[in-house]
Amino acid sequence: MEMYMDSRGLANAITEDTPTDQVIAWTLERFAKHKLTMTSSFGMEGCALIDMYAKHNVPMTVYYLDTMFFFPETYTLRDQLVDRYPHIKFVNAGTTLTPEEQAKQYGEELWKTDPDMCCKIRKVDPMAEVMADVDVWISGLRRSQSVTRANLRLVEWDWKYNVLKVSPLFKWEREQVWEYITKHDVPYNKLHEQGYPTIGCTHCTKPVEGSKLGEYSRAGRWKDSEKTECGLHGGEGI
Repeated sequence: MEMYMDSRGLANAITEDTPTDQVIAWTLERFAKHKLTMTSSFGMEGCALIDMYAKHNVPMTVYYLDTMFFFPETYTLRDQLVDRYPHIKFVNAGTTLTPEEQAKQYGEELWKTDPDMCCKIRKVDPMAEVMADVDVWISGLRRSQSVTRANLRLVEWDWKYNVLKVSPLFKWEREQVWEYITKHDVPYNKLHEQGYPTIGCTHCTKPVEGSKLGEYSRAGRWKDSEKTECGLHGGEGI
């Protein structure tokens, strides 16, 4: 069983079986003198994780990448989170390249002609700029989200960005996330109520027929192509 400890030794160690609330407390204590950052695309997992960290009343920064193709509901959710957690700083680190400028440089509807390039411009490259100044990256990824995330570990080195990545929800199921959301009255994207299990850009996200709250699927992402991930996580999306 993997064990992680801080510089003071085994008394402060955590394992992959440590309860999530203790893992979160450990990250805040262990990395208090480091640049600790969370990223979020305002999915259900991200909202739950933000709430878990907010309960500790420790100032921290959450970066998000506004692709300029967010749903209106996503902007509404962002504003709700900003109002609810005043001690958390929400920073937009998205590209400054407007959709119009992108169309001039790369052609109309790049998300159709070259979706990988579109994600690179609007997500991957901006994320690299964020991570250049980060020591520890808090992620809302879960193992059961996709086959590319099945080997996700609680604490691991991210070679793509050369940072330590911690994924406190790595063993959670979507049903558990939804239970947390409802129990603690955490704001969430109302598109989840309209058949959207995950939510990205307007052009590349579709509802999934029969999808219910508490269920997870990536079937609605890049539905008309073979693409399944945006590439933020070393080949894994968020």
